[in-house]
Amino acid sequence: MTDYKLTYFDAGGRAEPVRIAFHAAGIDFEDVRVGFPDFMAMRDNLRFTCLPTLEIGGLVVTQSNAMARYVGKMAGLYPEDDLQALYCDEAMGAIEDLLHSLTPTFGLEGDELKAAREKLVAGWLTTYVKGLGELLERGGDYFADNRLTVADLKVAGLIQWLNSGHLDHVPTDLVERLAPALNAHVERVFSDPIVKAYYAAQSP
Repeated sequence: MTDYKLTYFDAGGRAEPVRIAFHAAGIDFEDVRVGFPDFMAMRDNLRFTCLPTLEIGGLVVTQSNAMARYVGKMAGLYPEDDLQALYCDEAMGAIEDLLHSLTPTFGLEGDELKAAREKLVAGWLTTYVKGLGELLERGGDYFADNRLTVADLKVAGLIQWLNSGHLDHVPTDLVERLAPALNAHVERVFSDPIVKAYYAAQSP
């Protein structure tokens, strides 16, 4: 039996679709959650100096979208049709692009943070929220295959975060104003039996 070890912060983020897919597939894995000080201590020894990492029988791999595809296939949460797989990958790639634009604002404070986030809201955040809305319109209720896939897990987690109020200077109604169908999609994803079962299993 193959041993799996997923390492990420004690948060949802990039690792959450992989965790949900493991759970959906009924595959046991070691869910290692580290704090930021631990991450900084291990960072120089990490390939590409970032998390998550996934160990598969001792072999370490990186890149969250690759992990989501790999585990998603085992869970039946990744399309078999090539075109639908492309749609799935497109949505996941868009989330990574959005995160790359947002990540540099972490660590900023005060007026510098306010200016950076307001620039993002007027620019890339608006571009990507609208674009994701267009991808969902093409797919219907889901981003690919007319059913839940790892793309839906990744997008819904990000949209929920944008709506949460935890990102200073990012309006909590941004998504509702630009692409309200994405909020309906979040409700659909988090009401899915697969997702509900995962979070129920996380409850103490």
